[in-house]
Amino acid sequence: MQVQVNSNQITAGVGLQDWVGATVTDTLARFDDLLTRVEIHVSDENAGKSGEQDKRCQIEARPKGHSSISVTHKADSLDLAVQGAADKMSHALEHLMGRLDEAVVSTGHLTAPPVLEDSPAEVDAMLEDDFLARREAAGKE
Repeated sequence: MQVQVNSNQITAGVGLQDWVGATVTDTLARFDDLLTRVEIHVSDENAGKSGEQDKRCQIEARPKGHSSISVTHKADSLDLAVQGAADKMSHALEHLMGRLDEAVVSTGHLTAPPVLEDSPAEVDAMLEDDFLARREAAGKE
């Protein structure tokens, strides 16, 4: 999986790019075989001014043989924005993987073991008991 980190309005050194890339890669590690490329965009929407939820992280993942998936998360700090977006992407990929799994098709056959039937002698005895009970209830005995 190829990882590319882009930053807009944030002073991005090699350390920041390595940290963001490692955080997202660790969270999405189990989807490594599914993904060809992951692009991460981090930005400060207020360009240096303070404000609530002004840090934004957008992750675009490109699964093999499928159209790209994009998620965005805003938070008060860059750490929370990156981890939130990585968690959202993990959930989106889990959803995609679930849709790719084969659906369970019913065969119409029961898998439980068959119930053993009563022997003919037991059936006769039950019928006789039922017949005698009805006869007694009707007052014919």
